[in-house]
Amino acid sequence: MKKIALIAYDGDLTTFAHVLLYALDLHGKGYDVKVLIEGAATRLIPEMIRPETPFANLYREMLDNRLLAGVCESCSVRMGSFNSAQEQGLPIDGEMKGHPSLEPLINAGYEIITF
Repeated sequence: MKKIALIAYDGDLTTFAHVLLYALDLHGKGYDVKVLIEGAATRLIPEMIRPETPFANLYREMLDNRLLAGVCESCSVRMGSFNSAQEQGLPIDGEMKGHPSLEPLINAGYEIITF
């Protein structure tokens, strides 16, 4: 089974929606998929739990399928979404000077795709 890690950096909602769509599509086709929310994309975390937010259903489905590898600790603090990430019970990762390291994903054989 192919392993794919989708790293969301861009804070644009449409770009983030495509990360979610790709993750769910690949997962549905049997791929081992992980999503990592980094950079400006972390600012979307509080918005995505609001039912009226476009693509909130995709975010919920991604979480329900346990595809989220983590949220950048430093970026979520900077973007003001750290508390929301904690309240949602999201995995917060800051092992590399406050940011997630890609090394565990690479060592586990994941192909890294960034958005």
